[in-house]
Amino acid sequence: MREYLPLLIVGAAISILATSFIIAYALMKDKKEAIGFDRNVKDSEITKRLLKYAAPQWKSFLLVFFIMILSIGYDIVSPLIISGIADLIKAEFEMRDLFIRLGIYISILLVSLTCQYFQAIVLQKTGQRIISALRYDTFEHIEKLSHQQFSEIPVGKLVTRVTNDTNAVSMMFTNIFVNLAKNSLVIIGILIAMLILNLELTLMVLCFVPFIVIFSFIFRKFSRKAYRKVKDGTTDINTFLSENLSGMKITRVFDRKERKKAEFDKKNNDLGRAKRNQIFVFGIFRPTIYMLYISSVLALLYLAGRGYIYGLSFAGQVITADVLIAFYMYIQKFFNPIQTLAEQFNWLQSAFASAEKIFTILDIEPGVTDDEGAVDIGDIKGEIEFDHVWFAYKDENWILKDVSFKVGAGQTVALVGPTGAGKTTILSLLCRNYDIQKGRILIDGVDIRKFTISSLRRQFGQMLQTVFLFSGTIKSNIVLRDESLTDEEVWEACRYVNADKFISRLDDGLDHEVREFGNNFSAGQRQLISFARTVLYKPKIMILDEATANIDTETEQLIQDSLERIMNIGTMLIVAHRLSTIQHSDNIIVLADGQIAEQGTHEQLLEKRGRYYNLYTLQHRRQQLMS
Repeated sequence: MREYLPLLIVGAAISILATSFIIAYALMKDKKEAIGFDRNVKDSEITKRLLKYAAPQWKSFLLVFFIMILSIGYDIVSPLIISGIADLIKAEFEMRDLFIRLGIYISILLVSLTCQYFQAIVLQKTGQRIISALRYDTFEHIEKLSHQQFSEIPVGKLVTRVTNDTNAVSMMFTNIFVNLAKNSLVIIGILIAMLILNLELTLMVLCFVPFIVIFSFIFRKFSRKAYRKVKDGTTDINTFLSENLSGMKITRVFDRKERKKAEFDKKNNDLGRAKRNQIFVFGIFRPTIYMLYISSVLALLYLAGRGYIYGLSFAGQVITADVLIAFYMYIQKFFNPIQTLAEQFNWLQSAFASAEKIFTILDIEPGVTDDEGAVDIGDIKGEIEFDHVWFAYKDENWILKDVSFKVGAGQTVALVGPTGAGKTTILSLLCRNYDIQKGRILIDGVDIRKFTISSLRRQFGQMLQTVFLFSGTIKSNIVLRDESLTDEEVWEACRYVNADKFISRLDDGLDHEVREFGNNFSAGQRQLISFARTVLYKPKIMILDEATANIDTETEQLIQDSLERIMNIGTMLIVAHRLSTIQHSDNIIVLADGQIAEQGTHEQLLEKRGRYYNLYTLQHRRQQLMS
């Protein structure tokens, strides 16, 4: 028993270390259950969903698998060749035999390297196709989310899902999965070769396998937790940057730079701590696996030395010098994939953490969807009816209460009232940005829920108070839907709304660059571009939501002239605080506290001397005082 004391000491040390890790894992698990920081999505479920994206690329993966089988031959055969050379040198030495064995070794090495090269090329191309599909599906799903969902989810979080998280998942298909399969095959092949060479030494190596499994399982939990915190920290920073870079003007106006720097510093430090924790976990895991490797080498040398010195055999097998050399190389090749798996395991946890967050977005049911049996709206006249409509953004905090009104085809109807009365909400409900809780909204006598959302929204031309312009050119911002439209068609729309006057003064005209958010244009110019892209497609229903607010007097004259022309296109709904812009409307609806207080023409409402009369009188006095 004494002769096995060194092995017992090594086993005891490893067992104590394993016990410590198990206790740490138990404590971590209890804490996790207490504070509930993780979603319980199984790795198997994530893998199953990711494999759906990989399935169409099965031919490429089959090719990679075939290449991989060829490349692992080097790992399995090379120790036998090297040990054979050692045995050759010990016997009658002939240079010719040495060159033959070296030639075989080099040939196998070259084949392995060539296979690895082509494997990497095929995998990268395949992986990028898979990730492009995942990224596309994520973006497409985000586009389907309702306005309310967009207001609840930070933009920075969505950006992170489409960019950072999909890149992390890319590693899974271009590296991790295939290397996991390769390393598993290498380990199996090496075990078979070792069993053939010497049973005793193989059993010794297998004694370390349970500890490898235990350590991998324990650190899997720690690693998953660390990576989730890194992902959350990255999302927080992206969200912060997205919001604050867009609002930099406000930060400067109110001189809040120091406070914003402090907020960013805190989020930056949180991310730094999360990354350090991640490195700490990996810094324990890999050295632990390396310790098992060194322990197995020491055990090999001890058993081989005793067997060689005393001429001992086990199951009829004797440990010779060439067996010792082969086993030393096999143990190295046995633990190398495991140590590599430790590193890849980190990437795997990163990919799973990212995939989990991507699928969290993909699992969000869009708030507004096509009803079953919905059809394209086709050609419409433009009649609108709100029939006892009730709507609340949340619970029963009603924004609209039993609202009913009709708009004839080609009519212009204005909505007025104090802030929060429900004017903009009516316009949003008409486009099905939100769904009502009670009542009906009809177009040409048909409930809008019977139409597909995309065909419904194509009937509207919307001009909002805040105009959003995309980076590109003036033309690209006007033609948005159809890039095949000619310059002449675009110029015609611009002339119709008086946008041609400032565009023609630009050196490159319609090809003039539009910077981010259209910051190189005035508010009035952005509004005229918005008018042009709206009338270009001649929508049957026009929506103007405070389109003339915050516009200078000179530009307002151009816009007023444009509005008079636009009114001839089709049905028009206008929300405006400036009552002077809606005096010629066919009907004016006055809203108060989510209900219709009164309605009629400009003259009829003035005669009533109600809410509209009070608003008009107040604005008229203000204009007189200002003049």
